[in-house]
Amino acid sequence: RKTVARKIKLIWDFRGPTAQKTAEHHAVHLKEFAQTEELQTYGLDTQAPSELMAMAFMIVDEKDMLVVRDALKPHRAEVAK
Repeated sequence: RKTVARKIKLIWDFRGPTAQKTAEHHAVHLKEFAQTEELQTYGLDTQAPSELMAMAFMIVDEKDMLVVRDALKPHRAEVAK
């Protein structure tokens, strides 16, 4: 039986009137980091649950999570669904 590697969603939160723009800008840097480190990503984008809160996120294999965490210090993480 083959085990499926877990995917981890690393999240950076931004608040305030410029949250969405800041999250979009941060996502550009996340993409650059993923390319430089040759990371396989399964999602890299932004979400804005409200006008004053936005987040940038990157979904990676669990084995790559420490590299991203140590270099980019996400605010939080969760197992990707």
